[in-house]
Amino acid sequence: MPPIQGPIAHIDMCCRDPDRSLPFYDVFFGALGYTRHHHQDPGFAGERPTRAAWGHTYPGGARFGFEVRRARRSGRHRPHDRWTPGVHHMAFHAESRAGVEAVYRALRDAGATILDPPREYGGPAYGGGYYAAFFADPDGVKLEVLHLPPQNP
Repeated sequence: MPPIQGPIAHIDMCCRDPDRSLPFYDVFFGALGYTRHHHQDPGFAGERPTRAAWGHTYPGGARFGFEVRRARRSGRHRPHDRWTPGVHHMAFHAESRAGVEAVYRALRDAGATILDPPREYGGPAYGGGYYAAFFADPDGVKLEVLHLPPQNP
């Protein structure tokens, strides 16, 4: 089996309403320290863009990108249901518990839907020190920000 070549490269996600979703993700990714990318594509431009992308470069040079774009008209009416086939939720690392709390405060202050405020999760599924908060984007996609301290081997 070949070795894993690096972290995940990018995620593209569709939204119902870019006017609601793009500002939400600006706050979310801004609080995580991601950079919003600017492209020449017309969908990324103007006062009301229909697409936006944020990114992060890891030590060693690997890049991760996240793009949000308007859903096709035929599918815009369907609400997201994380209990049907597809994405249940996406989790993003924070460097510290304070980082989790900073994202929480930024989204709370922006009026985002908070599913669970920051707290420590225990049990065998989480490992020691798992600290996380959960949010819903404007389409109901569940997002998690977590800090997990380095584990001793």
